[in-house]
Amino acid sequence: MSQPPAPLVKRPLRPTASAPPQAKKAVASGTFGSALEWFDFAVYGAMSATVFPTLFFNEMDPAMGLLASFATFGVGFFARPLGGIVFGHLGDRIGRRKVLLTTFLTMGIASLVIGLLPPHSTIGFAAPLLLMVMRFIQGFALGGEATGAQLMTMEHAPKDRRAFYGALMAMGSPVSQVLANLMLAVLSGVLSEEAFISWGWRVPFLLSLLLVVVGIYIRVKVEETPVFQQGVKERAQETPNPAAVIRSHGWTIARLMLAYSPIILTFYIVTVFGLSYLTGLGFTRSQTFTIVTVANFLSAVAIWWGGRLADVYGRRKILLTGSAGTLLAALVFFPLADLGSFPIALAIVAFALVSAQFGNAGQGALFAEAFPTHMRYTGSALALTGANLVFAAPAPFLASWLTSLSNGSTISITIFWVVTTVAALINMYLMSDYKTLEGAEHTFGRHVPQEPAPAPTSATRSHAGPEAVAQ
Repeated sequence: MSQPPAPLVKRPLRPTASAPPQAKKAVASGTFGSALEWFDFAVYGAMSATVFPTLFFNEMDPAMGLLASFATFGVGFFARPLGGIVFGHLGDRIGRRKVLLTTFLTMGIASLVIGLLPPHSTIGFAAPLLLMVMRFIQGFALGGEATGAQLMTMEHAPKDRRAFYGALMAMGSPVSQVLANLMLAVLSGVLSEEAFISWGWRVPFLLSLLLVVVGIYIRVKVEETPVFQQGVKERAQETPNPAAVIRSHGWTIARLMLAYSPIILTFYIVTVFGLSYLTGLGFTRSQTFTIVTVANFLSAVAIWWGGRLADVYGRRKILLTGSAGTLLAALVFFPLADLGSFPIALAIVAFALVSAQFGNAGQGALFAEAFPTHMRYTGSALALTGANLVFAAPAPFLASWLTSLSNGSTISITIFWVVTTVAALINMYLMSDYKTLEGAEHTFGRHVPQEPAPAPTSATRSHAGPEAVAQ
C-alpha cells in the first residue's frame, strides 16, 4: 500500500531541531579563530591610519608616511592568496582540523610580535621591515584560516542552517571591530597622546594571546567534518591541486570574486580610509572610534539576520541585497561625511557597514557550495583571498592616492567604488545559487515536504502524560 505524500509547509525561518554537539564545538572554534583574525586586522587597520605613520615611517612626509603605512596594511592581503593556496591544498588532502590548528597558532604569534615591535627611532629601518614581515605572515595564515573556519563550521552544521553558521563566522569581523575600537577608544581616552603612542597601542595586540590559548584548547576538541570524511575515496581517485581547481573552476572563482567585491570594498574604504578621512575633517580620534564601534555593532545584527534569511531565500539574494545597499552608500558617503556632523557621519557609516555585512552573511555558504568536497577548501580560499587581493588590499591605498591626486576631491574614488559595485550587481543578477554540499538541489523560496513526526514508542508513552500521547 503506497504512502500518502507528505504535506507541504513553508520553510521555517528559525529551525527547531537542536544542533549536534560537534556542530556547537565547531561554531565555538570558528568563532575564536574569526575573533582573533578580525580583532588583529581591525587593530592593525586603525593603527595604520593613525599611529604607525608616526612610529614606523616618521622620517617621511606625513602624506607619504600614511601611504606607506597603508601599503603595509595591503601586504597582508597579498599574502592571503598564497596562504589560501598552501593551506587550501593541505586542507583538502589531510583535513580541515589539522590545518586550522596551524593557521590559528601562526596568526597569534605574528600578532604578538607586532605588539612587541620597537619603533623606527629605536632600531631604524628594521622596524618597518619587521612590521611588513609580520603582516605578511599574518595574512598568510589568514588565507587558510578564514575559509577553513567557515568550512569546518558549515560541514558540521545542520543542512538547513549552513548559511547561518557560516554567517556566525562572518560576525567575527564586526564584533571584533567593536571590541578593538572600543578598546582603542578607552585607551586613547584615558591615556595621554604620548602614552598611547608609546605603549597604549600595543595592548590589543598583546591581549590577542589570550584568544590564542582559549581558541587552541577548543579547536583541539573538534572532530574532522563528516562531509570531508565521506569524501576519502573521492580524494584517493583525484588528488586536488590549485592548478587543477583553477582549470576546472576558474570561471566560477572569477565570478565569486567579483560578486564579493562590493562587500569588502565598502568595508575597507569605510573602516580604514574612512578613519583617516574623518580625522582630516576635524573629528577626534575618540569620535571616529565611536562611529566605527556603533556602526559595527549594528552590522553584527545585520549579519545574524542575513544568515537566517540566506537559509530561507538563498545565499545569492542576500548578497545581492546587501550589495545594492553598498551602491547607495558609495554615492552618498563622502558628500554626507563632508558636512562635518557627528550624527550624520555615524548614520552613513552605519548604513554602509550594515549593508555590507548583511550581504556578507551569504558569502560563506555560496562559496562553499560552488565546489565539490575534494577541492572545496582550495576553491573557496582562492575565491575569497583573490577577492581580498584585488579589491580590499588596494582600497585604502587607492582611496588615499586618488584623493591626493585630486587635491582632496573624493569624486575619483567614488566613481571607482560605484563602477565596481554596478559590475558586481550585474554579475550576481546573472548568477544562481549552487547545489548543497551533498550535491542536491536547494528549495529556497519553495514549500518543502513536512517530515512526519516519529510514532511514539512504548518507552516514550510510559514517560509521557495523557496530553502528550494525545498530541
